[in-house]
Amino acid sequence: MTARIATLLALDIALFAGASMLHAGLLPLGAPHSRAATAEAVIAVILALALATGLARPSLARLAALVAQGLALLGTLVGAVTIAIGIGPQTGGDKVFHAVLVAVLVFGLWLAAAIRQR
Repeated sequence: MTARIATLLALDIALFAGASMLHAGLLPLGAPHSRAATAEAVIAVILALALATGLARPSLARLAALVAQGLALLGTLVGAVTIAIGIGPQTGGDKVFHAVLVAVLVFGLWLAAAIRQR
């Protein structure tokens, strides 16, 4: 696993875990929202499994990164849609955070796709 992909997956994990803790009410900022907290925790676990897979089996690193970040992007887009239609959290922070997540995940997918597997 390249250091860049590992670093990006670690960043993704931190972002989703932090968002989950905010929505679970474990951190002083943010608005509690149990469904968002659960979804973000599941995505953080998927990303952590991809990181662990890539570190343990470098030959699977690219595939693991692509699959995990693709699922994370799908989940993030579902969250953005729920915000847009008024179901999800409606704070400005949630809207900005989803935009940042989309950008980071798209970059991660591009980076993982650009890696030549040996």
